[in-house]
Amino acid sequence: MQLNPIGEDNTLLLVDDDEPFLRRLAKAMEKRGFSVETADSVAAGIAIATARPPAYAVVDLRLADGTGLDVVETLRERRPESRIVVLTGYGAIATAVAAVKIGATDYLSKPADAQDVMNALLTDSDELPPPPENPMSADRVRWEHIQRVYELCDRNVSETARRLNMHRRTLQRILAKRSPR
Repeated sequence: MQLNPIGEDNTLLLVDDDEPFLRRLAKAMEKRGFSVETADSVAAGIAIATARPPAYAVVDLRLADGTGLDVVETLRERRPESRIVVLTGYGAIATAVAAVKIGATDYLSKPADAQDVMNALLTDSDELPPPPENPMSADRVRWEHIQRVYELCDRNVSETARRLNMHRRTLQRILAKRSPR
């Protein structure tokens, strides 16, 4: 597939605090013709977006030092025509809406591969990108949601079970299992 960037500018900013994922995605996007710059925090992402605003960006929603939406806002201010994809391991309607409202072009749930990211970055805003090759299963989406609520409840099983309207023992069994594919 031939890269069709905005003009001749193929600069890409990747912001993610998952170091192995960041390296793999950077390498894959370089092979696809992008000039990649990486950041592992909100502060580093904002610094790059301010100094050298790229034509494209892929930003993780939850980072160790804050929310990736701050990077999206900075990039929108500095370069309004940039195409931004927000990635997250915790897909939720509310965060998708927030990301799109402040200027994200698309929103993908992890694990997203380089082809899914590239499709989201290069698809015209009028047309929908093709569906992912390997979307998450319904069991995986359910497991991700439970994990998210569990983390938000500071890993308190009783509180998580109450919020999910689930029996505590059932939740303990789910948490003890490996994540589904």
